[in-house]
Amino acid sequence: MESGGLGDLFGDPEELQRRLAEFADQMQGQQKLAWADNAIKLAVDMTVAAVQRINLQGNAEAQAEQIRTVMTLVFPEAVTLVREARAGLQ
Repeated sequence: MESGGLGDLFGDPEELQRRLAEFADQMQGQQKLAWADNAIKLAVDMTVAAVQRINLQGNAEAQAEQIRTVMTLVFPEAVTLVREARAGLQ
């Protein structure tokens, strides 16, 4: 019995190549999803940490203004992270 090399061991070489390509695409998709998840988590963690660091003082109106001030600084950065994460999935 003659041996045809790896083709005999793994079946049709073209089928093997197609399956390996599908596997590579699947892994790349999972990496993109993991990156997006990490970027979104970072945006949330960054926002929570910034709000927790506020030393609220004064009446409710003054405290609300302090929170709004912090959010105007943090929110654009968080939105950028989420936007880039979503773009990476497309």
